[in-house]
Amino acid sequence: MKFFVDTAEIDDIKELAATGLLDGVTTNPSLIAKSGRDFMEVTKEICGLVDGPVSAEVVALDHDTMMKEAEVLRKIADNVCIKVPLTVDGLKTCKALTEDGTMVNVTLCFSANQALLAAKAGATFISPFVGRHDDNGFDGMDLIEDIRLIYDNYGFETEILVASVRHVTHVLESAKIGADVMTAPPKVIHGLFKHVLTDKGIEGFLADWEKTGQSIL
Repeated sequence: MKFFVDTAEIDDIKELAATGLLDGVTTNPSLIAKSGRDFMEVTKEICGLVDGPVSAEVVALDHDTMMKEAEVLRKIADNVCIKVPLTVDGLKTCKALTEDGTMVNVTLCFSANQALLAAKAGATFISPFVGRHDDNGFDGMDLIEDIRLIYDNYGFETEILVASVRHVTHVLESAKIGADVMTAPPKVIHGLFKHVLTDKGIEGFLADWEKTGQSIL
């Protein structure tokens, strides 16, 4: 499973990239606004920190304007992935960009039918929002299972990018189902490292080492 981080905070991206675990970054207008920085500037900086895809989202709702915005965004760097909404115009834009060799992330997916449409439009990634799905009384993992089954049935190459990840169990269940990618806030990714027995083990080792009175350095 590929790990993307869902943030526009440069320090968080640098820290995770240094671990070698980071395969890409997803952003959206809300995350860029939260960073308090210029959209183009921060996107360019992020693209320089990771080799993998960096999702940059259009804000237009009509196809013609989406294409104009995409033209600007994809000039930022070769690893920019244009993010479009799962609408008729969004999928029309997806098809046009994909045919032109541009990576496309179709976002705000909440049904397997929508994911099927995105795959047929040639999406590089489909982003089902599992956390928001859960919030509305559905099971986000059921959605991932349905999409995985459909894509495997027909050999679609679109990658399932699990989004709106709220906790480490979302990551675990997505990996068990066979999702291709997950994108999560830095806090969730850091949570994957944590286990009470790991902490307890380190504490015990350090206590025993201190008793020896020795030093490695």
